[in-house]
Amino acid sequence: MSNTEACDVVIIGAGPAGAIAAAILANKGWNTIVVEREEFPRFSIGESLLPHCMEFVEQAGLLDGLLKHASELHFQYKNGAAFYRKGERSDFNFEQKFSEGPGTTFQVKRAAFDKLLADEAAKTGADFRYKQTVQSVTNDVEGACLEVSTEQGSYQLNAKFMLDASGFGRVLPRMLDLELPSNLSNRKAVFTHFKDNIPKNANFDREKILITVHPEIADVWYWLIPFSDGTSSIGVVGRPECFDESQSCEQQLLKFIHDDDNLGELLATAEVLQPARVIGGYSASVKSLHGPSFALLGNAGEFLDPVFSSGVTIAMRSAASAATLLDRQLSGETIDWQTEYEVPLRKGIEVFKTFVMSWYDTSFQNVIFFQDEESEVKPMITSILAGYAWDETNPFVKSSTRGIRMLTKLCEAD
Repeated sequence: MSNTEACDVVIIGAGPAGAIAAAILANKGWNTIVVEREEFPRFSIGESLLPHCMEFVEQAGLLDGLLKHASELHFQYKNGAAFYRKGERSDFNFEQKFSEGPGTTFQVKRAAFDKLLADEAAKTGADFRYKQTVQSVTNDVEGACLEVSTEQGSYQLNAKFMLDASGFGRVLPRMLDLELPSNLSNRKAVFTHFKDNIPKNANFDREKILITVHPEIADVWYWLIPFSDGTSSIGVVGRPECFDESQSCEQQLLKFIHDDDNLGELLATAEVLQPARVIGGYSASVKSLHGPSFALLGNAGEFLDPVFSSGVTIAMRSAASAATLLDRQLSGETIDWQTEYEVPLRKGIEVFKTFVMSWYDTSFQNVIFFQDEESEVKPMITSILAGYAWDETNPFVKSSTRGIRMLTKLCEAD
């Protein structure tokens, strides 16, 4: 390896956003290098995909590989979301949504899923380099220069453009002073994988994520994401002060599980498979999603909250959008990254943010449990839960704040 290399595009991070962008660009013939700090497979959260994701997997040419290996990797077919709150239940079938597009997807162990996408993207000709870390960056309108360290030493990588898909690593926001605090409240999540041992006759649908509201603390909630091998990802999310720091992460998680009658029953004989993990202060924002010769993808730009599993959807949509625009730019077109990338991407992010915030103030929780099968608005809500937060033919996308307010009043009047 020489001390200096050049390429058309460098992508920081090999997760879903990096893999989608790399495949699209490599398929267009651009010399694309992906620099990833870790070795794959590696653990990650964000295991319950939304159907809208599948459009970007297909656009990148990776869908056949995903479908081919889904069964052997224990990806669980997913067709909706189920909610539980103190005896109340509400189910949303993604195939009965308002928006056009796929209505099903998968629940995945991210270690296997991310490696599969990266391996399939590498088949397009993108150069994936693992255990390499970006140490410094300079950039201007002419391109970018990255100092990259490896186990063998370091080298300089010159690119016409760079995409930051580093997720929670947030490489460019840190190095280019782009970080802003999120206007979402600080929360933390404690989670692990269980052999769930959920009885087959239990009132539980393995084809749906189960989101449970804590019976006493309305802004504390749980996820239960089943996989096809009889294991599940289980986590609890709440304000830091809701957790007893004198207990281990596993003890905290188990206590919360047993607080809820339904989860306690479903997981009565569950077995912990790995040490519980914790992540906190994850919500983040940035001054801009683009700049001279760079754009930020997914969590590197903005991460909201795990409650509606929007993270991977935002990551994939941003990747597909940025890669498509970059192909045009590298081909000689002039691209206005503000109007063609940031503004439209943020529209959907703001829709998700509205629903996240109204979940925590409980107004959207009440809407969720108010919906019956005859409701005219249920398909519109279902579309947003399925990831279609950019479909402006949906009234609850076009004016999400007003829509939530209207539905809340209807619930209160009932």
